[in-house]
Amino acid sequence: MWRSHLLRQIVMIELPAFMDAQTLRESVTDAIRYWEPRRLVYNAVLAGIVLIYFGIYYPATKSFLSIDSVLFLFLLVVLANVAYCAAYPVDIFVSASSYRDQWQKHRWVVFAIGLLFAAIITRFFALGMFQSEATRIR
Repeated sequence: MWRSHLLRQIVMIELPAFMDAQTLRESVTDAIRYWEPRRLVYNAVLAGIVLIYFGIYYPATKSFLSIDSVLFLFLLVVLANVAYCAAYPVDIFVSASSYRDQWQKHRWVVFAIGLLFAAIITRFFALGMFQSEATRIR
């Protein structure tokens, strides 16, 4: 008996009135339009950091190139892009609220902070991979 009561409560959960299907669709579309072009910038900055540190330690980093290391770098690229997707739920949620106008003016701050955070993490990974390779070779 308590199961049917709980089931009725679960079924009765609906989107709030301010977040109808059209608003949700608009929020998702707007999020995609905003974040996907910036994903190219995000990936370019992170790739640039890796290439800079690869170049700094170049003579020694030549030996770093192997199938396993390239697959590891590919895994890190995939994880960085999964982390980039963390902005979507926040963007969709805030865009569906009454703060939509303020959010659209200031969401670049979220992009800048996320890019800075990812760049710092990428730098540490690049240093860890290439600097250790350079000291191992010497």
